[in-house]
Amino acid sequence: MSILAIAGGVGGAKLAAGLAAVLPAGELTIAVNTGDDFEHMGLSICPDIDSVTYALAGMNNREKGWGVADETWAFMDMAGKLGGETWFALGDRDLATHVLRTQALRGGQSLSAVVARMAAALGIGQSVVPMSDDPVRTIISTDEGDLAFQDYFVRRQCAPVFRAIRFDGAERAHMAQGFAAALADPGLEAIVFCPSNPILSIAPILSVPGVRDALMRRRVPAVALSPFIAGQAIKGPAAKIMGELGLGTTPGAVADQYAGLIDGLMVDSADAGALNGLVVCATDTLMRDAADQARLAREVLGFARELAN
Repeated sequence: MSILAIAGGVGGAKLAAGLAAVLPAGELTIAVNTGDDFEHMGLSICPDIDSVTYALAGMNNREKGWGVADETWAFMDMAGKLGGETWFALGDRDLATHVLRTQALRGGQSLSAVVARMAAALGIGQSVVPMSDDPVRTIISTDEGDLAFQDYFVRRQCAPVFRAIRFDGAERAHMAQGFAAALADPGLEAIVFCPSNPILSIAPILSVPGVRDALMRRRVPAVALSPFIAGQAIKGPAAKIMGELGLGTTPGAVADQYAGLIDGLMVDSADAGALNGLVVCATDTLMRDAADQARLAREVLGFARELAN
């Protein structure tokens, strides 16, 4: 048996950690968005991969939703005193990840190899893979012009009005080998779209050539979790973006983002209701702690098995 989870950052990392906790080691592959990746202060930064990795290692900052727990900020304090940019915070412990990753990538190693080695060093028994080893960069078109993802998301705090999105480099990218292998695994039992932002976190993954086609040809059930509860996102700008695009934040709007890719949608009990052509499962989708993450993971897997039967 194997499970493939498709994830972005904060919300995706929570469910990924829950799935990792309830599945035996080696039975889960998490394909992670890399459209958010960028170079900052000479370092290769992979925010979503790090969020997932830290969550699976049990060392993530639960309050912030990103970064490392019990972090210190001496590097950033000194950088600010020296006139450096401080809009994107790099914690002291987190900095080690970025430095070692940058060194390995510049030495010719693939991102997949770097991620696998770091996950193993942190004692993670499941597979974390990037969507691609090729650079794909998310660009947001706004009322202030085109902005690189981190400029929109962090520097501008998602304040500009969201008009459109594109993924530079996607047309030349290839699925990472680990991602492709998970999709083709004869033992694959289910595919889970984690409750990540459908526009910012999942769409970049789907933009990689071959991904959407492979998902549409799936032979196993695929389920998605809505990132909204009563029309609101738990964290992040998903509701703002969907609203500015005129898409709404209803279960139907979420289902539209996954048209042809899923067989079932899991929503919060506050959003319970039928959808034409799609099986809906309502439950408590708020992940307050590790116990909630594991509970929801079990319910997601149970839902997928029901669809398979």
